[in-house]
Amino acid sequence: MDKENLLKRLAVPAGIVDVVLDTDAYNEIDDQFAIAYAFASTERIRVQAVYAAPFHNGRSTDPADGMEKSYQEIQKLLSLMGKTADVYKGSESYLADETTPVISAASQDLVDRAKKYTPENPLYIVAIGAITNIASALLFDPSIAQNIVIVWLGGHAQHYAHTKEFNMMQDYDAANVVLKSEAAFVQLPCNGVVSECRISKPELEYWLVGKNKLADYLAQNTIHEADSYALGKPWTRVIWDVTAVAWLLNDQNRFMEGRIINAPTVTHAGQYLQNPNGKPMQYIFHIERDALMEDLIHKLTQGD
Repeated sequence: MDKENLLKRLAVPAGIVDVVLDTDAYNEIDDQFAIAYAFASTERIRVQAVYAAPFHNGRSTDPADGMEKSYQEIQKLLSLMGKTADVYKGSESYLADETTPVISAASQDLVDRAKKYTPENPLYIVAIGAITNIASALLFDPSIAQNIVIVWLGGHAQHYAHTKEFNMMQDYDAANVVLKSEAAFVQLPCNGVVSECRISKPELEYWLVGKNKLADYLAQNTIHEADSYALGKPWTRVIWDVTAVAWLLNDQNRFMEGRIINAPTVTHAGQYLQNPNGKPMQYIFHIERDALMEDLIHKLTQGD
């Protein structure tokens, strides 16, 4: 793809766009906010499918278990929202290298689905976990890069000491596949940028509790999680993943600001390698937390 057309796809889209969500929904408490936000933003977003992404931490026994638990959490969220969607199980392992895909129902659906779009009318992928499913689809069929825009919550800011961020460090090979691909790519870095997107217990209790079943679940889930480690001390919790959805709603930079940079690569030691010949990508460097939170809370508290 030529640079001019790639740059066009790195701008916030106008009008309503088709979106797939790729999420490790059981990993933390923030994926649930992002999924609900996407489904509630019908003025700009048509959710076409949801993919379960692998993860491995204290909430799973291995990546396959993390993916399966995320699949079940997605179904739970859909039930709470009263929504239906195509939901696909993703990779049960991470990439072994930068050339071998992990085929799954999710990566296969993305290949098939992306072929129905065009560079002028792309499919948007909001990825909020390890990016294994997306990288696998690109490895399986590199031609789909022309028809997609990938918006990823992953890695840390380039000024940060390292990029050993959970979504990125689980699968550095997948991150490099995406960074080196021809696909339009938007990065929302975690520490140093999205880490500004915090919410507190009093805000959750004031704005969400008692508004509806979904809002109650999101608030109580977050409060329970944070109280378990705060041990009676004041806390705020970053709800990282909503920012990836908010990029699609970012008319006139109302929620965030970004700039075009050349895509780096990453080492397995968690360091960026700058590449002056890397493709142009959109790098978000600032979040307007209050404006984003106002829109999120408004949408989450609509309905019974």
